[in-house]
Amino acid sequence: MTGRADAEALDAADPIAAVRARFALPRGVVYLGGNSLGALGTRTGAKVAETVEREWGDGLVSSWNDAGWWDRPLALGDRIGRLVGASAGQIAVCDSTSLNIYKAVGAALQLAPDRRVVVAERDCFPTDRYVLEGLGSTLGDLELRLAGPEPGELAAAIDDSVAAVLVNHVDYRSARRLDVRALTVRAHGHGAVAIVDLAHSAGAIEVALDDWGVDFAVGCTYKYLNGGPGSPAFIYVARRHHDHVSQPLSGWHGHARPFAFTTAYEPAPGVRRFVCGTPPIVAYAALDAALDVWDGVDVLAAFEKGQALVDLLVSLVDERCPELEVASPRDRALRGSHVALRHVHAHSIVRELATRHVVGDVREPDVVRLGLAPLYLRFTDVLVAVDALRDVLDHEPWRNSTSDPRPTVT
Repeated sequence: MTGRADAEALDAADPIAAVRARFALPRGVVYLGGNSLGALGTRTGAKVAETVEREWGDGLVSSWNDAGWWDRPLALGDRIGRLVGASAGQIAVCDSTSLNIYKAVGAALQLAPDRRVVVAERDCFPTDRYVLEGLGSTLGDLELRLAGPEPGELAAAIDDSVAAVLVNHVDYRSARRLDVRALTVRAHGHGAVAIVDLAHSAGAIEVALDDWGVDFAVGCTYKYLNGGPGSPAFIYVARRHHDHVSQPLSGWHGHARPFAFTTAYEPAPGVRRFVCGTPPIVAYAALDAALDVWDGVDVLAAFEKGQALVDLLVSLVDERCPELEVASPRDRALRGSHVALRHVHAHSIVRELATRHVVGDVREPDVVRLGLAPLYLRFTDVLVAVDALRDVLDHEPWRNSTSDPRPTVT
């Protein structure tokens, strides 16, 4: 059993321990919600203020050129690239994850014009399915084929009628991790396009987009990348598609000559054609500062620490909170960087944890989710969190409650 001295020894040996000081964490709070909204960096406010007061306030419209605003989508994309295994020039930061899924699937269908079947996970993050259903209602002849959750069932759903396969690298509930490389090989073997959603893996576990051979990827920046609430998403387009792929949301910022103001759309070269409307520069400033946090950090060491944090949390829950079912894979190769704990009173548990200064979240119907963000969490934080869990379970606050009030955001 791990005690306080053991956890402190792990913190003392942590090669990236100093990175925690780059975050403005509330004193006394153990923040396990970074898989939903990442923590604030200490430099973010100053960077946003500089963008607003100096670049916008003093530079005005000239800052599109002088401050590099125009090229920010691709510059930020290259910075994210090193965290997800993508070489330069293949990622654009733009729009939302939902819109980028729409673009990626639309582009995939254009690459396979004689096919209209898209394979997706039955239990994927809901927005993925919503977008596919919306695209299908627009096209009229799109067939959505749902499979899983077992990888073998997903693979079996891929045949020569499939245009595209959309999968989540890490499941948002259970943290189950898919073998994206294997599914990509399967898709390509049947002439289909592979698309991966990295919302719960970018910045938390190792991702190797170029090496996996995927065609498209999407992801958000407000979770483990700490870009702030609603920070812009990103889209990866494999270089081999750059010269001939198109996407359905062609907008002026993705035009080859936007200031020629031609009436006909001419796609920009490379991944820039996947940018749509005018970019949100103030939001980009917050993300830029958040990515500064990664400067000088050994990315693989960070991901290794994240898995060690998960290992510790799971072992402590097994030892001290046996009434909680660990619903996440125990094998590191099969999981992301959060832990799902199943209990019928999950909502009450999360609410009571918050009163003990431990922040997590809940997913219907009965999952307590605890995110282990490696850049700012300590091993001693995990110990404190499990102490709080044990205290909540001992007191069983739901027994004295006639209702289970739930906020809008859980």
